[in-house]
Amino acid sequence: MSIRQIITGCRACHGGCSALVTMDGDRVIKIEPDPNGPLNKGRMCPKGLAGVELLYDPNRLTYPMKRAGERGEGKWQRITWDEAYDILEEKLGGIIEKYGVQAIGVVQGTGRHHFQNVARFANAMGTPNWFEPGTAQCYKPRLDAAGTTYGHPLIIDYYGEKKPGCILVWGSNPVVSGADGELQFHIRDCMKLGTKIVVVDPRRTELAEKADVWVQLRPGTDAAVALGMINIIIEEELYDKEFVEKWTYGFDKLKERAAQYSAERVEEISWVPAETLRAAARLFAENTPGVLEWGCAIEHNPNCFDSVRAIGILPGLTGSFDVPGGMITGMDFLPDCDALVGNVKPEIAKLRLGYDQFPMLAGKASGFPSAHIPTVFNAILTGEPYTLHALMMLGNNGLLGFADSSKTRRIYDKVDFLCCMDLFMTPTAELCDLVLPAATWMEIETAYGVPFNASHVAMVQKKLTRIGECKADEEFFAELCQRMGWDYGAASQRELMDIGLKEMWERHPQFEGVDYDKLCELNYIQIPIEYRHYEKDGRVNTPTGKVEFYSTVMEENGYDPLPQYRENPETPVSQPEMAKEYPLILITGGRSHGYFLTEGRQVPRLRKMSPYPRVELHPDTAAELGIKDGDWVWIENSRGRITQKALVTDGIDRRVVNCQHGWWYPEQGTPDHGWQESNVNMLTSWQPPYDPAMGTYQ
Repeated sequence: MSIRQIITGCRACHGGCSALVTMDGDRVIKIEPDPNGPLNKGRMCPKGLAGVELLYDPNRLTYPMKRAGERGEGKWQRITWDEAYDILEEKLGGIIEKYGVQAIGVVQGTGRHHFQNVARFANAMGTPNWFEPGTAQCYKPRLDAAGTTYGHPLIIDYYGEKKPGCILVWGSNPVVSGADGELQFHIRDCMKLGTKIVVVDPRRTELAEKADVWVQLRPGTDAAVALGMINIIIEEELYDKEFVEKWTYGFDKLKERAAQYSAERVEEISWVPAETLRAAARLFAENTPGVLEWGCAIEHNPNCFDSVRAIGILPGLTGSFDVPGGMITGMDFLPDCDALVGNVKPEIAKLRLGYDQFPMLAGKASGFPSAHIPTVFNAILTGEPYTLHALMMLGNNGLLGFADSSKTRRIYDKVDFLCCMDLFMTPTAELCDLVLPAATWMEIETAYGVPFNASHVAMVQKKLTRIGECKADEEFFAELCQRMGWDYGAASQRELMDIGLKEMWERHPQFEGVDYDKLCELNYIQIPIEYRHYEKDGRVNTPTGKVEFYSTVMEENGYDPLPQYRENPETPVSQPEMAKEYPLILITGGRSHGYFLTEGRQVPRLRKMSPYPRVELHPDTAAELGIKDGDWVWIENSRGRITQKALVTDGIDRRVVNCQHGWWYPEQGTPDHGWQESNVNMLTSWQPPYDPAMGTYQ
């Protein structure tokens, strides 16, 4: 056997790190960061470094299986891929013939190599009911808010000679979570160079500990805090007057709206002292370019879209849009594969669950439409307006990932056919009728652009090895579509990649001829970032041709064109009687360095870093309840009760507790894998009210 090293792209999370993988024959023996990686520059997180353990875990799914007992009983029969395709052809074909294609839901988890391809698969099938937890709860609201305001998704320019002057970290913890190809190392580099940091978070995170200003807000009051910062910047004339006058639309109306949010009023709403708010606003405005590290915490409540819109206005107000070191539109170097949205017939698209109620998410105002999850779930429970008879779940551990897990369990019971494709037998997979083995990031072939939606780097992943009979999701999609007669637009993943690469050639003729094989030789290619596209084009890519503080897109769709603050449905303010029985405010979703959402708890190296679920509470609260650090405690509300281990810290308000999410216990060996014991989504809800634009639940 020959020892050799191969450069590839790690996708243990969303991706962007170049990895140096040592092979002994066809066996992976070591993973290291590539010192020449264009984005990570010789650094990787623990998830990528633990890839060998993930790849060779003895509990990996390595062949297809069909259920041999009752759902959740843990009895399985090994079958071949041909038999699996026969089952799918019979079940899906029968449902389509009897109920229509809208009766099939295609469900996915967080995006990696397969994200756009799952949507493509659903649209090739023709079902309007593709959905995943993130569309209304994670990232898409930020994409759409940036789109309505700036005409394009935005990323931070960590990559040029000029670095950001101030980073506003809002509902995010980027030193442990490098989402969407914007890696966790960049913010550390900026801090070393003197970039100012403002952190808006109910918790004193690692970054908040080191921040110039920590804005500790009451959970869910983000829109009020953002509007308060806008008001201070305008009132104190700290905004970029030249940029605002020439390149923005609706400034006077924004000024009028923001004036309703004085620092003193925001203090009453949010618990943030007025002087802290002023300090944060001044630091951001006086240290330009100012950029946003904004995370999905701001998208976890029914005031989601207005919160994101208000926060998203801040870079434009300070002239930090599409300038070196600012919030940039990027180069869109290597585009994602076409999701084939147009393949769904117009009359079928109107059957998308949530189509009429949430046009920004599911209807005519969405360029990348998704069904509305609570509407889907209610349809399954009630049969109105129709029900789903099959769920195809791709990399989705929905029993832990969706809110109100007990109700999610009942929903699965009501669906006639459940199919899951994943790396491991998760609690969700255990409830399925058919389980398919997915490939890890070391077992697939794909080319992708990073950072997402604004890429200036094209990277490649190489199939280094393949365990058992596992397949890449994209291989499965192409093969099933061929079997079913659905037009996937490509007979293989290789063909699909070459389609995208040819589009790259059209945009950048200097790279003509760089197909997948050539990209494998190069490992990655990048292009210089260009700035101020609006000056070259003579307009911003919005209906008015300007950065829209006052959104004409929102106005056209019947929404308030300006962001506003609304109190959330389960707070001490909105439900004081509930607060008497349940006086503490629960927040969830904080990231762990070693885990990717619900994934990784069976990997020894990662589990050692974080062996137990932790609930954070203030020392005063702990003393009042007789709790000591390290105690196992119950966390309870009207929906359920779970147990986690107490982490007593003064880095959280005495009125707030934070529970880690995504916890199950693969080591238990039982079919339920302990999904009810520490899973914080036993306590959450997908009941209304919802965000009026995106349908977001709390």
